[in-house]
Amino acid sequence: MDRIPTARPSWTDEMREAAVSTLDSRHWVKGPKGREFGEKFAKHCGALSAAPCQNGSSSLWAALRLVGIGEGDEVIVPSFTFIASATAIPLVGATPVFVDIEEDYWCLDVDAVERAITPRTKAVIGVHIFGQPYDPRLVELCKSKDIALIEDAAQAHGATQISVSGDKLVAGSMGDVGCFSFFPSKNMAVGGEGGMLTTTNPKLTEKVKAITNHGRTPNLESMELGSNLRMSEVSAAIGIIQLSNLNDWVEKRRQIANRYNDAFKNLHSVSIPKVRPGAEHAWHQYCLFSERAEELTKYLDKNNIDSRIYYSKPCHHQAVFSKHSQFEDPFEVTDKIAGSLVAIPVMHELTEQEIERIISAIISFEN
Repeated sequence: MDRIPTARPSWTDEMREAAVSTLDSRHWVKGPKGREFGEKFAKHCGALSAAPCQNGSSSLWAALRLVGIGEGDEVIVPSFTFIASATAIPLVGATPVFVDIEEDYWCLDVDAVERAITPRTKAVIGVHIFGQPYDPRLVELCKSKDIALIEDAAQAHGATQISVSGDKLVAGSMGDVGCFSFFPSKNMAVGGEGGMLTTTNPKLTEKVKAITNHGRTPNLESMELGSNLRMSEVSAAIGIIQLSNLNDWVEKRRQIANRYNDAFKNLHSVSIPKVRPGAEHAWHQYCLFSERAEELTKYLDKNNIDSRIYYSKPCHHQAVFSKHSQFEDPFEVTDKIAGSLVAIPVMHELTEQEIERIISAIISFEN
């Protein structure tokens, strides 16, 4: 019985041909594929501009720089997220301010964000956790307080949300700057590491491109601090093909998630994830809440099914923040959720047989 992985990046003849032809062109950096990928990704998101970059972590650093965050500033961020969302903040000299999450949807609690705002607060990093868009009220709060909103969409390729005003927004257009990762486990990938910066701010349309290229203008003068964060032409060529398939792939993930919800909704050992009203979840991860999380992962392992617990230790409790004032602070929802979410395979390439195996294993664990 073959093992079912939690992620299986797509690789087709079309992608292989795109990669090889780009290598054969010997135009490996700063070329037409990167520009095309950025333009098509911006159009997909409804953003004004986009720039491919090296990875999701570098896009977070760049986003903070783009909105002017530096020493003495505070940036609000959830503790329940991948560590890069938090560590990007001290890398630009600012201080992370950790807040709790919503019990139902696991994104930033907007009321907690509002309580955490001080005169030093200059930005909020909102995370679309596992592909679930954050509360659209966060956008309105940041606008009303004149605080930059950085959209950590590393897990949200293809997610959508109805805004407070009734507009349908795609992940990448729900903040001032959007940050994506194309790590191989994500909903789309680029044949290795990769990321993307997007913006809806007219003042940043050119800056998102410049910051990935040493802060340079077209006349090659560096106007502000940047770095070499450029994506290779080969990765961009693969990304263009992957992007053209993204909507279909995300729809398949939604169909699989619906199958799981129907199969698991009456079980007692696990609770199915909820989707925010007005949202279309991208299902980067399908996570079951269970007070027997460790036991469940071991059971699935015995059945040759990969799974993973998210996130076993919240960011503010990790050693890197041992000197942070919030290091030992309790967060009611974060502490309850951490270590109790089990992600099971939900990638679009799952076969019917694999889906049935996963469903059967979860149900048999119940019994």
